[in-house]
Amino acid sequence: MSDFNHIYIGKLVKLAQTGDSDSFAELYALTYQHIYNYAGHYLRDPHLAQDAMQETYVNALKNIRKIKEPTLFVAWLNQICFRVCFDMANRRNIGHASDVTLSDILSDENPDYNPENQYEISYEKAELENAVSSLPFHEYQVIVMRYYNDMKLEEIAAALNCSRSSVKRWLASGIKKLSELLGGGDSNEK
Repeated sequence: MSDFNHIYIGKLVKLAQTGDSDSFAELYALTYQHIYNYAGHYLRDPHLAQDAMQETYVNALKNIRKIKEPTLFVAWLNQICFRVCFDMANRRNIGHASDVTLSDILSDENPDYNPENQYEISYEKAELENAVSSLPFHEYQVIVMRYYNDMKLEEIAAALNCSRSSVKRWLASGIKKLSELLGGGDSNEK
């Protein structure tokens, strides 16, 4: 994990908030490798990771005045990068083979296709996605990285610059909340 001098970074953020471009350039120099690694772990494509990193820093520059606690710049940057990567991954998955087309339905090659089952699956998927997006940010982040991006706990910990135990705690808490939200919580039936 990278160790950042958050007090020094906080001072640079305060200067960058006043329009000091050299301070923002130094913030970039201190954090770009971390953000690139984060995006690379998430997207698993070096070119997309580069694009995500660029978009992350553009968003950070546009919104740097909104940071209320400058020492939390790296965490704030991680959140921006996560959202950028999540959006990029979603855009990349649009139109993949999991989407059934009219020609798939009418094809004789797929005699097992059942529109009712397909509707149920799409409804359940939408319900799950809504539940996941309602989770607190850290839980949402680790659920997406683990189950949507198939990342290992160690990769998630490295990408988030946190301990493996934090990742496990957020995963367990997120899964418990999802179970409750989706009606699969603990019941008292015996």
